[in-house]
Amino acid sequence: MKLAVLADIHANYLGLQAVAADIARWKPDRVIVAGDIINRGPRPRQCWEFVRQKRDEENWLVMRGNHEDYILKHAYEPMRPEEREVHRVSYWTYRQMGATITEIAGLPDRLQLRAPDGSEVRVLHASMRHNRDGIYPEDSVENIRPKIAPAPSPGLFLTGHTHRPLIRQVDDTLVVNVGSAGVPFDRDPHPGYAQLVWRGHYWEARIVRVEYDLQAAQEDFFASGFLAEAGPLAYLMLSEMVHARSQLYNWVIKYRDTIIDGGLTMQEALEAHIQNHPELYRDLPQPLWTR
Repeated sequence: MKLAVLADIHANYLGLQAVAADIARWKPDRVIVAGDIINRGPRPRQCWEFVRQKRDEENWLVMRGNHEDYILKHAYEPMRPEEREVHRVSYWTYRQMGATITEIAGLPDRLQLRAPDGSEVRVLHASMRHNRDGIYPEDSVENIRPKIAPAPSPGLFLTGHTHRPLIRQVDDTLVVNVGSAGVPFDRDPHPGYAQLVWRGHYWEARIVRVEYDLQAAQEDFFASGFLAEAGPLAYLMLSEMVHARSQLYNWVIKYRDTIIDGGLTMQEALEAHIQNHPELYRDLPQPLWTR
């Protein structure tokens, strides 16, 4: 039995295409998409329609992640006026999705399969605690245990969310973070996914990275209208993709509340961030607001 598992595409259509082509060459028995197909990138509608077609025609198993939940909030929860600019990226994604948003709402938040011996294969976007509480390479076994509890034992626990791959044996459970098929955060911009092979009485796991046209993926940020229409944070997300380093999480912690309270504009907050991290921006095109 062979499983291919990908996650965290984040609207990087070219990254998704490269990963899907490699998966097709490997010929797995099942393909699993563990959430965060959309948002944080330029081609959400195209990514969803591609994954949906694979689900319908090739029986890919598909679930939602926290970024699907963010987009669904725009459909069901009115936004406070002071929060609109902070959430401009996700609102842009919501508008791009159109009527397909109802399909996203129907996705499960976890998946469960069985290995040939009947042991459990469990798939969560992040962990059993929450779809934003991920499993990181630096986590100790003691920290991982509550995130997979009650653990599939013996079994396989598959996850994503952190954009940083991991293969770790935790007691009787093999824990695999499949990394990101669109925006890795381990300083290697190549999209990746996990290959799992059943070896008679245990799973063997491997993380695969694939080549793709990173320059064309950057150009998608412009051609799609994402940079022009989704606000200053789209520029930060371009840098994340190019440098394969997480920035949004710390930016939100540092600036979000100040922006909502009126102390800074989005543009001012991003300019301050760029001044603090010039090495992540000097090789990018100038932001649109400075032209």
